Amino acid sequence: MTEISAAFTGQTVICTFEMTPATASELMEHLQSAYTECISKAGGFIGAGLHMNDAQTRIATYSKWEKRGDYQAMLRSPEMIARNKVIATLCRSFEPVMYEVAANY
Repeated sequence: MTEISAAFTGQTVICTFEMTPATASELMEHLQSAYTECISKAGGFIGAGLHMNDAQTRIATYSKWEKRGDYQAMLRSPEMIARNKVIATLCRSFEPVMYEVAANY
Protein backbone atom coordinates (compact mmCIF):
# COMPACT_ATOMS: atom_id res chain seq x y z
CA MET A 1 0.00 0.00 0.00
CA THR A 2 1.28 3.45 -0.87
CA GLU A 3 1.61 5.73 2.14
CA ILE A 4 1.24 9.51 1.95
CA SER A 5 3.63 11.38 4.22
CA ALA A 6 4.90 14.97 4.28
CA ALA A 7 8.31 13.52 5.26
CA PHE A 8 8.57 11.71 1.89
CA THR A 9 11.51 13.11 -0.08
CA GLY A 10 10.96 11.24 -3.36
CA GLN A 11 8.73 12.08 -6.31
CA THR A 12 4.96 11.77 -6.35
CA VAL A 13 3.21 11.66 -9.74
CA ILE A 14 -0.54 12.02 -10.20
CA CYS A 15 -1.82 11.38 -13.70
CA THR A 16 -5.38 11.99 -14.82
CA PHE A 17 -7.00 10.45 -17.88
CA GLU A 18 -10.24 11.66 -19.46
CA MET A 19 -12.18 9.13 -21.52
CA THR A 20 -15.68 7.91 -22.36
CA PRO A 21 -17.41 5.00 -20.64
CA ALA A 22 -17.02 3.10 -23.92
CA THR A 23 -13.23 3.00 -23.56
CA ALA A 24 -12.91 3.07 -19.76
CA SER A 25 -12.52 -0.68 -19.18
CA GLU A 26 -10.05 -1.13 -22.02
CA LEU A 27 -8.01 1.85 -20.85
CA MET A 28 -7.92 0.51 -17.29
CA GLU A 29 -6.79 -2.88 -18.60
CA HIS A 30 -3.93 -1.25 -20.52
CA LEU A 31 -2.92 0.79 -17.47
CA GLN A 32 -2.98 -2.25 -15.21
CA SER A 33 -0.90 -4.18 -17.74
CA ALA A 34 1.61 -1.31 -17.96
CA TYR A 35 1.97 -1.18 -14.17
CA THR A 36 2.23 -4.97 -13.82
CA GLU A 37 4.62 -5.64 -16.70
CA CYS A 38 6.69 -2.47 -16.96
CA ILE A 39 6.21 0.44 -14.58
CA SER A 40 6.41 -1.54 -11.31
CA LYS A 41 9.68 -3.10 -12.52
CA ALA A 42 11.34 0.25 -13.29
CA GLY A 43 14.20 1.44 -11.14
CA GLY A 44 13.11 3.71 -8.31
CA PHE A 45 9.44 2.66 -8.38
CA ILE A 46 7.94 2.55 -4.88
CA GLY A 47 4.21 2.00 -5.34
CA ALA A 48 1.05 3.14 -7.08
CA GLY A 49 -2.73 3.20 -7.04
CA LEU A 50 -5.23 3.39 -9.90
CA HIS A 51 -8.68 4.92 -9.44
CA MET A 52 -11.73 5.20 -11.72
CA ASN A 53 -14.68 7.50 -11.07
CA ASP A 54 -18.24 6.16 -10.91
CA ALA A 55 -19.20 7.64 -14.29
CA GLN A 56 -16.24 5.89 -15.96
CA THR A 57 -15.10 9.17 -17.50
CA ARG A 58 -11.90 9.68 -15.50
CA ILE A 59 -9.03 7.58 -14.23
CA ALA A 60 -6.44 8.90 -11.80
CA THR A 61 -3.15 7.19 -11.04
CA TYR A 62 -0.95 7.96 -8.07
CA SER A 63 2.64 6.73 -8.05
CA LYS A 64 5.66 7.22 -5.86
CA TRP A 65 9.28 7.17 -7.03
CA GLU A 66 12.61 7.38 -5.26
CA LYS A 67 13.51 10.40 -7.41
CA ARG A 68 12.20 12.44 -10.32
CA GLY A 69 14.75 11.00 -12.75
CA ASP A 70 13.51 7.46 -12.09
CA TYR A 71 10.02 8.37 -13.29
CA GLN A 72 11.39 10.24 -16.29
CA ALA A 73 13.63 7.30 -17.27
CA MET A 74 10.64 4.93 -17.16
CA LEU A 75 8.66 7.26 -19.46
CA ARG A 76 11.55 7.36 -21.95
CA SER A 77 11.87 3.59 -22.18
CA PRO A 78 10.93 2.16 -25.60
CA GLU A 79 8.29 -0.07 -23.98
CA MET A 80 6.50 2.84 -22.28
CA ILE A 81 6.71 5.02 -25.37
CA ALA A 82 4.91 2.27 -27.30
CA ARG A 83 2.38 1.68 -24.51
CA ASN A 84 1.61 5.40 -24.18
CA LYS A 85 0.86 5.61 -27.90
CA VAL A 86 -1.87 2.97 -27.43
CA ILE A 87 -3.12 4.56 -24.19
CA ALA A 88 -3.41 7.93 -25.95
CA THR A 89 -5.83 6.40 -28.48
CA LEU A 90 -8.17 5.30 -25.68
CA CYS A 91 -8.61 8.66 -23.95
CA ARG A 92 -9.32 12.26 -24.81
CA SER A 93 -6.34 13.40 -22.77
CA PHE A 94 -3.93 12.37 -20.08
CA GLU A 95 -1.70 14.54 -17.98
CA PRO A 96 1.01 13.38 -15.59
CA VAL A 97 1.98 16.01 -13.01
CA MET A 98 4.83 15.77 -10.50
CA TYR A 99 4.01 16.79 -6.93
CA GLU A 100 5.65 17.11 -3.54
CA VAL A 101 3.55 16.25 -0.49
CA ALA A 102 2.84 19.50 1.38
CA ALA A 103 0.89 17.97 4.28
CA ASN A 104 -0.96 14.86 5.30
CA TYR A 105 -3.76 14.34 7.82
